[in-house]
Amino acid sequence: MKIKTGLGQDSHAFASKGNKTLILGGVKFDHPQGLRGNSDADVVLHALTNAISSITGNNILGAKADELCQRGVTDSAQYLQLALGDLHGWQISHVAIAIECLLPKISPKIEEIKTSIANLLNITVTDIGITATTGEGLSAFGKGEGVQVLSIITVSSYE
Repeated sequence: MKIKTGLGQDSHAFASKGNKTLILGGVKFDHPQGLRGNSDADVVLHALTNAISSITGNNILGAKADELCQRGVTDSAQYLQLALGDLHGWQISHVAIAIECLLPKISPKIEEIKTSIANLLNITVTDIGITATTGEGLSAFGKGEGVQVLSIITVSSYE
């Protein structure tokens, strides 16, 4: 059996105004500000997409996602699906996600986020770990200016 591990990161500042919905891991949050970005700015799905890209070497976020945004595709789940298509036989065995922000409170929605991600990745909820922190307010994210996410994905293959 072969095993690979991918690391992904993404961060977005809160939008200064507008009525953009805050979406994290495919889950809508009741929060007065969404995240700034061309897409829905779902930093959790972006970090997962980047983690897969670090395994496959095929970057989705950037030129490919920008092209999709220009065509009106702003759902970050679509970018994640593109990255998953590049795995070619590698099976996801575990996902770890660390979310840093002051607000919104993540803990009440962790199980809902895990279910959403499990459905998108076609894995079980027990194969996903999510932690949340304010980072003791040491960064812009812990001070309430946005959200940062780190993700690690472990994949395996029997070839």
